[in-house]
Amino acid sequence: MNHGRRVLLVSLLGGFPALAILLLMLFTGDHTAKVRWTAVVLLGGWWLALGFLAQERVIRPLQTIGNMIAGLREGDFSIRARGATSDDDLGLALLELNTLGEVLRQQRLGAMEATTLLRRVMAEIDVAVFAFDEAGRLRLANRGGEKLLAAPVERLVGRGAAELGVAPCLAGDAAGVRDMAFGGGAGRFGYRRSSFRQGGRPHTLLVLADLSRALRDEERLAWQRLIRVLGHEINNSLAPIKSVAQSLRGRAAEPDIEQGLDLIAGRAEALARFMAAYARLARLPQPRLAPLDVNTWVRRVAALEMRMQVRVEPGPDVSISADGDQLDQVLINLIANAVDAVGQQSEGGQVEVGWTVADGHLTVRVVDEGPGIAGTANLFVPFFTTKPKGTGIGLALSRQIAEAHGGTITLANRMGHKGAEAVLSLPLS
Repeated sequence: MNHGRRVLLVSLLGGFPALAILLLMLFTGDHTAKVRWTAVVLLGGWWLALGFLAQERVIRPLQTIGNMIAGLREGDFSIRARGATSDDDLGLALLELNTLGEVLRQQRLGAMEATTLLRRVMAEIDVAVFAFDEAGRLRLANRGGEKLLAAPVERLVGRGAAELGVAPCLAGDAAGVRDMAFGGGAGRFGYRRSSFRQGGRPHTLLVLADLSRALRDEERLAWQRLIRVLGHEINNSLAPIKSVAQSLRGRAAEPDIEQGLDLIAGRAEALARFMAAYARLARLPQPRLAPLDVNTWVRRVAALEMRMQVRVEPGPDVSISADGDQLDQVLINLIANAVDAVGQQSEGGQVEVGWTVADGHLTVRVVDEGPGIAGTANLFVPFFTTKPKGTGIGLALSRQIAEAHGGTITLANRMGHKGAEAVLSLPLS
């Protein structure tokens, strides 16, 4: 028997003695049959009606409370009970339930806002954030992690730390710096590891930050300061040396003196050109962005190379927002280096330029059939060059331009083929 029937039974039993006494008095007294049965019907109906009314007054508030609790359990905090007052016991219980629903609603709203903010922060920060379970399988990755691993999070979840290449960061010290390579790039990464619990089970939070660009920026600032100082001091000395040498050459009668003065003037002029080239690193302006058709850009720059014909491999029709003049300089440098590499060997070779689009990035490749690269450690270091007449700023300037556009440049030997490959990666937007 359920609670409602028990309440009804108790209510009926409570009124049954009085009803029985009244009926006994009716049937033992001097009353007609009509009066007796009329009284039976009225008293019995009233007795049953009051019993069901008592059941309703007890069961309906319990049903209301049950519905409210069920709504709270299912996350519906909009249900409110009527009759919630503080001047009786039932109203006070309903009032407390309404208050609880409002508190839970505010807490859920705050949790949703905090979660939304956390997701936005994780999506916008540059560092890569990963969460691994106790078995070392990836459970969460932000947008920076997707970019670093060059794959969407749907394809990454469930894969092991060793497969993703971050296993060394999950062992040993909780923080440090490592040289690592991923699908989205290689470099020097700072990492920090911490623990948290989710669903009662331990998890590991790993944060990876690419320090390569920050280190390069500091290095570039140091070179720029050095270049400014050297340029200022050397130019202040070169101007009077060149002027005096030219003045003395007109008065000199002996050939040796004239040749010496010519040498002084020539070297002073060469040194001035040398410093002017390096000064470009310190004065590179911010890119002025405008729509740039990639097909037109690549073919135009390839046609500027007069020493040999550069083969252009057609790619998709795409435009990017970039500074066309600065990107011209980058592609000119890359093609010129490739042509120089091919010219170092007697058997010749070919230079090819092509582009592809994937994962929101434009990738331009300059491939040559030269002897390859002997060492890559100092390729992008200013002042370093392997060419007899090189200045050592071409690749450094190109990388600075690429990074100002939010892109990267890499240069490496071709895998399984002769020669080297330069890769310029730029965001489409």
